[in-house]
Amino acid sequence: MAIPKNPNPLQAVNFYLDGACDRLGVNSRQRELLKTAHRELRVAIPVRKDNGELAVFEGYRVQHNGARGPYKGGIRYHPKTSYTEVKALASLMTWKTALVNIPFGGAKGGVACNHRQLSSRELQNLTRTYVRNIDLALGPYRDIPAPDIGTDAQVMAWIFDEYGKRHGYTPAIVTGKPIELGGSKEREDATGRGVALVAEWIAADSKVKLSKANCAIQGFGKVAVPCARILAEKGVKVVAMSDSQTAIYNPKGLDIKLLVKLRQSGKRLGEYSDAERITNEELLELPVDLLIPSAVEEVITEKVAKKMKARIILEGANGPTTPAGDAILEKWGIPVAPDILANAGGVIVSYFEWVQNLQQFSWEKHHVNQELEKILRAAYEAVKERAGKEKVSFRTSAFMIAVERVDLAERLRGT
Repeated sequence: MAIPKNPNPLQAVNFYLDGACDRLGVNSRQRELLKTAHRELRVAIPVRKDNGELAVFEGYRVQHNGARGPYKGGIRYHPKTSYTEVKALASLMTWKTALVNIPFGGAKGGVACNHRQLSSRELQNLTRTYVRNIDLALGPYRDIPAPDIGTDAQVMAWIFDEYGKRHGYTPAIVTGKPIELGGSKEREDATGRGVALVAEWIAADSKVKLSKANCAIQGFGKVAVPCARILAEKGVKVVAMSDSQTAIYNPKGLDIKLLVKLRQSGKRLGEYSDAERITNEELLELPVDLLIPSAVEEVITEKVAKKMKARIILEGANGPTTPAGDAILEKWGIPVAPDILANAGGVIVSYFEWVQNLQQFSWEKHHVNQELEKILRAAYEAVKERAGKEKVSFRTSAFMIAVERVDLAERLRGT
């Protein structure tokens, strides 16, 4: 199968999907069903700004596949959010939830806006209008949003409240809420914790001792910072991190406790003094044991992949590796824990939050982390076993497992 040149995010996801379908012998009609979104919404979001001017933003909600359960997926606020990107991310969510075997389908939402340039009042109005405009598609047994880039627990609280105005008290309508409104303990750290757990397992299988390993993390957000903190607690020396403005590198290791404090106070990486300034591309090319791209999509291109020296790569972000870049890494035998496995901790704990909300019963922190590890470990072992048996990459193995499960659900439903 020819590798697409300069594919958009959706074409990249479908390339990986086609590879799995080829291995599984999925016919063309069933394959088309697995690629096609069930429902796609594009909405206008008018917001009266603080200065009296009217701004109109474009919002999206794509429900890709619900054969295995309610649609599930985050909502992102970002200037570069696009219809195609949201469709790709909705598809990825389908395969992610199927891979870790939780009873959800895949969805994604987004608004093309710069949330940093909006006041709290403007952001709240944008969120409430967006929810009203997609209300027909939402529901605790239909579609359950969650945080993503540019959104947080406060935005989820507004969604919870706005939906409740029309439907009554419904905490299970959204996950990633504040604990005081029914959120789950450990939800904020869940994705980063999941990446760190997969890093521990794949390092052990690759004969890399965590206590002697070093790591570079592209990102300084809700995935990267918890991941850095947890890996540091396991003895890993984190030597580089980055945000949208800069990247920092110190071969002796960064002070993760200080970086956590910087993040919590809303400061940027540029305020950290004890490190060399490098570019994001240079960070990806560092000779480290673990490399964790946890920022944005399509950063490991063919050009970048040819210069990479990392021993193991874990995709903390969604879609950070292009098909051409992935082919280079596979050719060179560099293990890659794909996004639908490595960063699945967030949706797993979102599932726990949903379950707690439906039961009106709260789990303790240790129980959340215990169940997260159990589910993620089962998925990791299944991917590793299938990869070895089929002699394919972890990515192809993961997609094969996910596609099998969704395809079976579709056929059992009579599709």
